Amino acid sequence: MGMTITEKILADHAGKREVYPGELITAKVDLAMANDVTAPLAIKTLEKYSIDKVFDPDKVALVLSHFVPAKDIKSAEQAKMVREFARKHNIKWFFQEGEGIEHTILPEQGIVVPGDLVIGADSHTCTYGGIGAFATGVGSTDLAYALATGEIWLKVPESMKFIFYGKLQPWVTGKDLILHTIGQIGVDGALYRAMEFEGEAIRDLSVEQRLTIANMAIEAGGKSGIIAPDEKTLEYVSQRAKKPWKIYNSDPDAHYVEVYEWDAGKIEPLVAWPYLPSNVHPVSESTHITIDQAFIGSCTNGRIEDLRLAASVLKGKKVHPYVRCIVIPASKNVYHQALHEGLIDIFTEAGCIVSVSTCGPCLGGHMGILAEGERCISTSNRNFPGRMGHPKSEAYLANPAVVAASAVLGRIAHPEEVVKLEEIEVPT
Repeated sequence: MGMTITEKILADHAGKREVYPGELITAKVDLAMANDVTAPLAIKTLEKYSIDKVFDPDKVALVLSHFVPAKDIKSAEQAKMVREFARKHNIKWFFQEGEGIEHTILPEQGIVVPGDLVIGADSHTCTYGGIGAFATGVGSTDLAYALATGEIWLKVPESMKFIFYGKLQPWVTGKDLILHTIGQIGVDGALYRAMEFEGEAIRDLSVEQRLTIANMAIEAGGKSGIIAPDEKTLEYVSQRAKKPWKIYNSDPDAHYVEVYEWDAGKIEPLVAWPYLPSNVHPVSESTHITIDQAFIGSCTNGRIEDLRLAASVLKGKKVHPYVRCIVIPASKNVYHQALHEGLIDIFTEAGCIVSVSTCGPCLGGHMGILAEGERCISTSNRNFPGRMGHPKSEAYLANPAVVAASAVLGRIAHPEEVVKLEEIEVPT
């Protein structure tokens, strides 16, 4: 029997000809990553065991992204600890405050490439599967072990396949495909499994939208999400890669524990209501819900294509007087590109607040926290109680066009309620 793309990557990194679901392996990592929240715990673990050397400073990434710019003394101290560790160990891929969110920076700058095995002390490390890497989140102590040894111990996950055929409707994005998936299988429907996506609709997506799909695999309980590289992937990677890459594909006779197949043409823009990413409803059934805040950004939907899509809706419009709309480009490069294209002008003229790159509002950290009873529609990835602020606030998840339209009307809205298709070329 053949192997899936996930099994092939893991076999190569474990130095084995083949691996099987459920098998326990030790594999070499191509990159170990942490941020300002998770790195300090790993650093303290290394210090506890008097480990004063990382396995390879060129294969470590440390990104200050969550509580930046520092919101208080504690967050400043955490960032300082990471900064000093990076300087001491001459870490190659160290990113200061404002450089961006790790899950945007690493693919954007070619630090992660197809075929890599990446671990990160952040659950959305699975994002990198969008370019054909095996990437998964780990705890800070597991990260400390990897920093010391360059290896990770894990169980080979079973694989599930999700096939989307057909053509997407206007205003439907990769965010809607992953929300549809989670809505169908639930938040534990892919528990410790590799989620593999394919089909005509997936191939039609840009690489940035594929990264969005892989990003939210964890919201279905997935160990990882992955999309096999194609010509679009290679074009994206060849312009960025800082190292060689290797292309893997699943064998025709590879085994999947479950296979789902859906007509993407029947999916409309979707909204995940509180308090689970699986509580998915069509936007047409959500237009009665008023909002206090709209957030466009995060590692899920803060890339340049996301900002272009939001700007196409907000251009010439005004944010509702009772709504605050926060736009946060997911990296400094995205911010510069948005500035160059005039998107920042569109946002500010519409009445949006545009911020330096940070995770901030997504995790209820700062720069957009919700008060009791407030509602936010967000392009981020989680809507658990208290995720974006007060435990009795509410977060709704949607694609950037839906969030932008909602900001204008003061309630959850379909983009077609704000802009007619004949007036605009919908970004793809």
